[in-house]
Amino acid sequence: MSELVKKPLFNPEGDIEVTKRKMIGGNTTNLNDFNHMKYNWVSDWYRQAMNNFWVPEEINLSVDIKDYKMLPAAERRAYDKILSFLIFLDSIQTANLPNIGEYITANEVNLCLSIQTFQEAVHSQSYSYMLDTICEPQERNAVLYQWKEDRHLLERNEFIGNLYNAFQEEKSPEMLACTLIANYILEGIYFYSGFMFFYNLGRNRRMPGSVQEIRYINRDENTHLWLFRSILMELKKEEPWLFTAEKTEKYRSMIREGCEQEIRWGHYVIGDDIQGLNREMITDYIQYLGNLRCRGLELEPVYEGHEKEPESMSWVSQFSNANMIKTDFFEARSTAYAKSSALVDDL
Repeated sequence: MSELVKKPLFNPEGDIEVTKRKMIGGNTTNLNDFNHMKYNWVSDWYRQAMNNFWVPEEINLSVDIKDYKMLPAAERRAYDKILSFLIFLDSIQTANLPNIGEYITANEVNLCLSIQTFQEAVHSQSYSYMLDTICEPQERNAVLYQWKEDRHLLERNEFIGNLYNAFQEEKSPEMLACTLIANYILEGIYFYSGFMFFYNLGRNRRMPGSVQEIRYINRDENTHLWLFRSILMELKKEEPWLFTAEKTEKYRSMIREGCEQEIRWGHYVIGDDIQGLNREMITDYIQYLGNLRCRGLELEPVYEGHEKEPESMSWVSQFSNANMIKTDFFEARSTAYAKSSALVDDL
């Protein structure tokens, strides 16, 4: 298979036998049949994602309005820049996921991608709600478009953005695999290090509404990470030639490069000037994440000696605990309707 072919929307000659279904290169009818799925994990994923439904405005940001004005200069700078980065990530995800779906020929997996696309749009809405609430209009626009003026932020966006653009130019299975890995890096490393900063605000009892917004988003990203890990592992079984020693080394190098860029970004935007965080903690945590993501894809780790979550960063897991997402972390009491148990990030 030298080039992927975009699946037809209407395909009466498509296969209806589940055993013939493939992640790529299949002959799909595009019929959404919830009773006959080849990939059994999709059912659990779909129900979990549907149970995660939330609305950004259900979170009260009144305290954040006051807190934002009182943040130390370094913390406010980091808040603005990291939020600008997260806005970009969710925006490009919303735009790119349909491009991937055009070449995925397993209809049940495309259902998952459709839900993820919707959730990424909700995340973008949540960031807009945060900015609209705490900032003046001119400040809001300055945060939204910082990536156009800050070369460090632009560099962060270019790594993923250029990989996504490459798939627009070359519709090969190899380039799709690289795009899936890029998505895995975005969901499993970039988002998580951004969340870390907000959780540090939370443990310093600042910006509680923003922290809760991030916790909702984090819960969704757990499912997105699981989705792309599952797609890649199914692809590994169906198209093993995409996972030769040479190609898997390339994927490891991509994960390592993503980590190295994230470490440089963390040092730039957080550094040693924010209460509760420093460069060493950032480096240890990102290297741990890199190894965790490699392990999720059955790849060799990229950093020696960083197999366990650093003790200095154990509070991140406490804040991001998906099964406590409907709890007010600051008051430890239930604040909303019950949901089924959520996914924990153990990939």
